[in-house]
Amino acid sequence: MVKRTRWKNLGQIFDCNLHRLPPESVGYAQSPQTLIRKDGIRFYFSTRRLDSNNGKFISQVAYVDYLTDPRQPDFNVRPHVSTHEILAPGQLGCYDEHGVFPFHIFKSGPYLYGYISGWSRRSSVSVETGIGISISYNEGETFERLGNGPILSASLHEPFLVGDPFVIRAGNQYHMWYIYGTQWKHFENSLQPERIYKIAHAISTDGVNWNREGKILIPDLLDDECQALPTVVKWGLKYHMFFCFRDAVGFRDDSKKGYRLGHAESNDLIDWNRDDSFLEDFRSGYSWDAEMQCYPHAAILGDRLYLFYNGNQFGRTGFGAAILEE
Repeated sequence: MVKRTRWKNLGQIFDCNLHRLPPESVGYAQSPQTLIRKDGIRFYFSTRRLDSNNGKFISQVAYVDYLTDPRQPDFNVRPHVSTHEILAPGQLGCYDEHGVFPFHIFKSGPYLYGYISGWSRRSSVSVETGIGISISYNEGETFERLGNGPILSASLHEPFLVGDPFVIRAGNQYHMWYIYGTQWKHFENSLQPERIYKIAHAISTDGVNWNREGKILIPDLLDDECQALPTVVKWGLKYHMFFCFRDAVGFRDDSKKGYRLGHAESNDLIDWNRDDSFLEDFRSGYSWDAEMQCYPHAAILGDRLYLFYNGNQFGRTGFGAAILEE
């Protein structure tokens, strides 16, 4: 018997054009990550500002609060968007000097930890990334780095582009899913080398020091497939991973090669079976995400499974939501 799923798409729930973003922001609300609070739901995301030195983007962390029952959320209420500095910019020469995207929130005891995907520019290729960690002592209003260096970065078998952390705790272990670059590759008609990256898994006993598995988790569907932003949730008897994937080249101009959503499931968090048919009925019908669906985040609110995600132009105008209706 073939398992069928049905999704109800709520459309775009946060539009950058309708709200005041942090000072100097020029749009974008990328990679929405939920924090369930007593009085509602907070979404942390990355917005962008222009670097006055070179006119390039720098990502910075912001949040938006929806004061609504988190068990039965109403995203039509007017949200409150942060305008203060959540996390200070990375220091000169550090792994996150040129921005933070994404910013994953993990609650442990009385504290909130923010796992940082930091970006820094290079000359021979466009960028290098690493994963760091921060902590909040004021319930998520601001975060402080535990150190200026990364907790996970390039290594012998993962030589570049380590980022996109997503962390859960199961039993006495922490599990992190992240991405790592497999190569930079020159393509015909491409003005610069393009990066190729895959999803990987690491285990920790303290959430800071990680042991990497060193194996590919999700098989490719495309030639030179790029996989990004894994998010994992237990729903029913299985763990479900949502992610996005794209072609390595042509994705900026051709919607058929741009980001789309993927899915895999597991019984043990270690071995994963890719099954994108779980999202076969995932339809929008809206213009804001007609060309791209990317950067998903799964969350259980009440007894419903929600999927939050970005749309066209890598989340330039905001993010939307869908509910699984089995």
